[in-house]
Amino acid sequence: MKLSFPLPAIAALAIAASVPAIAAPETFVIDNSHTFPRFSYSHFGYSTQLSRFDKTSGKIVFDSAARSGSVDVVIDTKSVDTGFPLFNQHIQGEDFLDTTKYPTATFKSTAVRFDGDVPVAVDGNLTLKGVTKPVTLTISSFQHMPHPMLKKDAIGANASVTVKRSAFNAGKYAPYVGDDVTISIAVEAIKE
Repeated sequence: MKLSFPLPAIAALAIAASVPAIAAPETFVIDNSHTFPRFSYSHFGYSTQLSRFDKTSGKIVFDSAARSGSVDVVIDTKSVDTGFPLFNQHIQGEDFLDTTKYPTATFKSTAVRFDGDVPVAVDGNLTLKGVTKPVTLTISSFQHMPHPMLKKDAIGANASVTVKRSAFNAGKYAPYVGDDVTISIAVEAIKE
């Protein structure tokens, strides 16, 4: 039996085979059980205190081929965990997070910067206590690979930025309690 294909069909197949696959943007949902924003500051110069938030949600869009992406994170500020219940309430008060009026903090990216194929920084707007300021998160590690247990693509990163808490109307006791606060986030996200 002889098979014949029209010449245009053969040409189209040859062209399709020679063009590399074009990656499309992928959307990843933040894994709340492995994503923890933390913040640290000087406590009267005696020590560096470290606390975290236990509830985080959001999405990350990543396109390795186009070297682009976006980050949208929502932090439940009432989930602050200092390691001491009374201090959790203190941090949630009007002088600091004021969680009654502002139950969430957000970060929305404006640009993702790459070095080759790897994201190294994310520019965006941090909104905390009703104040929005531009910040740049520096990425210290990044991983994009199939999740060994979930059998789906996943991404993960560690990133940080230092801000002045007084810039977000949370500067009580500064400079004795440090005005500089380092915000770091360990984030993992699973492909939708």
